[in-house]
Amino acid sequence: MVSNDLQPTLPFLLRPDMDSFSNYSYFQNDTDYYEEPSFSLFDIHVLVPVTIISSIMFFLGITGNLLTLLIFKRYKEMRTTVNMYLSSMALSDILIFLGLPSDLYRIWKYKPYIFGDFLCKFLFYLSETCTYCTILHITTLSVERYFAICFPLKAKTTITKCRVKRIILSLWVWALLTASPILFLFGVEHRNGSLPDEAKECNYIERSARTGLLETMTWVSTIYFFLPVLCLTLLYGLICGKLWRTRHKLRGPQAASREKYHKQTVKMLAVVVLAFVLCWLPFHIGRILFAQTTTILYDITQYFNLIAMLLFYLGASINPILYNVMSQKYRKATSKILNYSQVWQSRNLTRSERTSFQGTEVSSVM
Repeated sequence: MVSNDLQPTLPFLLRPDMDSFSNYSYFQNDTDYYEEPSFSLFDIHVLVPVTIISSIMFFLGITGNLLTLLIFKRYKEMRTTVNMYLSSMALSDILIFLGLPSDLYRIWKYKPYIFGDFLCKFLFYLSETCTYCTILHITTLSVERYFAICFPLKAKTTITKCRVKRIILSLWVWALLTASPILFLFGVEHRNGSLPDEAKECNYIERSARTGLLETMTWVSTIYFFLPVLCLTLLYGLICGKLWRTRHKLRGPQAASREKYHKQTVKMLAVVVLAFVLCWLPFHIGRILFAQTTTILYDITQYFNLIAMLLFYLGASINPILYNVMSQKYRKATSKILNYSQVWQSRNLTRSERTSFQGTEVSSVM
């Protein structure tokens, strides 16, 4: 059970997505409350399993996404425009996991925050940036697939690797810019007149919240989620309609192969999008609850947001697993990289033999 004495500070413990939706007016009105010496938000029987699950996801997320980057870099046949977006998303997911140790520290001991103001601001900013970036990648990739399937001739000339690289760079720049107000909204400060050494919190800054920046970022992050979900629903509806109408019109082995590729790609991306929505939707539900909640519901919303935090990191770690399940090419490439006997054998080959072996290895990915 969450301690009632700590309720006013609970909403600001979790990720910035949920932090910005906390009941700010309630915090202002309740300035005299007793603080437990432990400063832990949850009981030990909750903290231990959450920490174990988070550690497992940290390991799977880092290794899985690094493996994705390695596969797309090593095999030329895997360097398609689709995989360029997916590899950039993998980098974003790796960066998201940099904030997990700080989140675990804050649920075990939310104050004093010992890592300094810079790290507090940077981790919040990095998390928000990567969240926006992942959403932008999924949406842009879906738009590309829509043009590739519905307007194949035009897409063939417009969707090039060079252009996709520029688009990916612009997505990162836009995400960095739109998340930049987080740097002014969060930081380390002490609250309620207590001694600084006792009550340093990595939290929103009260004077910044009073300017309306808190509400502004609330709207920005909400639009970043629900508007792309609406666009994704429309795009995949149009794509499925196009594939259904042309299922009997295509003739010849090349046309059939192209249709099969499109269907497989759409299926994989649809599963990725579905996982993204299911894993990240609880964050936004939690924001709404925090905006409308009363003190009676604080215990419920905190446990809900703890689950939402786990789902958030699950969303950052599950994509490599989905690629393995949905893509035969990815499975083959993964099995070759993880085949230690081949790696050991390649070390004993001469330089010329090793080059020949790797050439055969690459050609067999498809």
